[in-house]
Amino acid sequence: MASLINLKTFTDPRGNLTVIEKVVPFDIKRIFYIYGVDESERGGHRHVETIQAAICIRGHCVIYNNNGHGESSFVLDSPDKCLIINPEDWHTMHSFSEDAILMVLASAYFDAKDYIHTPYPMRLNVAV
Repeated sequence: MASLINLKTFTDPRGNLTVIEKVVPFDIKRIFYIYGVDESERGGHRHVETIQAAICIRGHCVIYNNNGHGESSFVLDSPDKCLIINPEDWHTMHSFSEDAILMVLASAYFDAKDYIHTPYPMRLNVAV
């Protein structure tokens, strides 16, 4: 299941400096930004192998995750919050603020074959 980590941030009268060093569980192969999002939902997939780290470096957004066993939503509203998204985490990003910039670090280069666009089946709670 996806998990939040806090990034080390140094603050003094000049401002803040947040460091991403030795905290993501993979070597970074790709970085991309999502910004200028209207009221659309982004994502809607999981991966075969790729691990991702999502950081909303400006504004805020919500990332919904479902790993087939449980689901949760994470509010990314500070540039020192980093959401680790595992390959099995089917995820969507939504509720972007107008000024949001979501930066994503990935463990692999883009490969269309690494994407699984089918969500997990709905689980029915049946009393026995």
